Amino acid sequence: EWLPERHLARFVVEVIDRLDLSCMVKSYRGSGSASYHPSVLLGLLVYGCATGVFSSRKLERATYDSVAFRFIAANDHPDHDTIAAFRRRFAAEIGTLFVGVLLLAREMGMLQVGTVALDGTKIHANASRHSALSYEHASRIEAQLKAEVAELLALAEAADRADVPDGMSVPQELARREDRLARLAEAKAKIEARARERFAREQAEHEAKMAARAEKEKATGKKPGGKPPAPPTADPGAKDQINLTDEDSRIMPVAGGGFEQAYNAQAAVAVGSMLVVSTDVVQAANDKQQIEPTLEQLGQLPEALGSPDSLLADSGYFSAANVTACAAAGIAPLIAMGRERHHPSWRERFAPAPPVPDNPTPLAAMRHRLATPDGKRLYALRKQTPEPVFGIIKSVMGFRQFS
Repeated sequence: EWLPERHLARFVVEVIDRLDLSCMVKSYRGSGSASYHPSVLLGLLVYGCATGVFSSRKLERATYDSVAFRFIAANDHPDHDTIAAFRRRFAAEIGTLFVGVLLLAREMGMLQVGTVALDGTKIHANASRHSALSYEHASRIEAQLKAEVAELLALAEAADRADVPDGMSVPQELARREDRLARLAEAKAKIEARARERFAREQAEHEAKMAARAEKEKATGKKPGGKPPAPPTADPGAKDQINLTDEDSRIMPVAGGGFEQAYNAQAAVAVGSMLVVSTDVVQAANDKQQIEPTLEQLGQLPEALGSPDSLLADSGYFSAANVTACAAAGIAPLIAMGRERHHPSWRERFAPAPPVPDNPTPLAAMRHRLATPDGKRLYALRKQTPEPVFGIIKSVMGFRQFS
């Protein structure tokens, strides 16, 4: 009776009661001490995410301090180790349950997967960009440390100890440098491994481009214009970097200028309901390679949700290959082909639709659709769909950084 009837905590409990948690329940053996039911722990996690409480310790504390959390936990108090272990153990199952949430939203009439808008946002890593180390800088420090080690070894072997400063321990100084050399060697090895992976990927792309040029030359009988694409190199570049605190993150440009150690989080959001229908977190600062993974995820959604018919994205996602991939997936793309000028004149805004091209390619068809009033009206929904979702996640829920 302390909780209003239309409180979010009641809604979370009702939704979880309608989800199929059998995969979680069956994993408990039934022996040992009594366990908390998965619906209780899942309810705490979901309500915590919805209200900006992510830490397992804060969730445990909230089961004492908050009426809503007490209601979800049925007045029990799972400790933070139990909550954290549950989250780790069932991470994959919790992810698939969100598809069940989408199905429930569809059943309630909240979700219609027709037009989806794709966008990305940078989420800070739990590391400073000043902890990043480039391959060139690592090589320079490595050479300096090796020279210092040789100097210290010579000093240790010298019969005359007068040159050793007071308070200096040669073995300790050697150990420090050997430890730093080992860490540098490990960092360089990882940068080299990344370079090999990149080379394999770029080599395949280079061979495809060269084959396309050869095919074009064979078909036209003329040598293609322009310089042939340069072959990739297998060696790491001087500016290839690794972060010693969080090696999975990358230095990325952020809104407002500057660079941060971050990840690129992607979300496809349904227009109208603003419900997220696919997500990803990638290391590439550029969004151009994220269309095809998103199409793959959208294609794996249950048939009961329906399938999207239009995909909206900004110019960062534009390429002819991405437009073709959308068309092949049966989705009409509306991807900006370049930066739009602010404050266009009324003549541009109300210009009549251009004539429909004959037998258009996917790119020509999209260009025409973007120029029509209906296409402009639909594309205008792009900015107001995913960006408020990112704003809610970052500013309202307070999720601005990965731990």
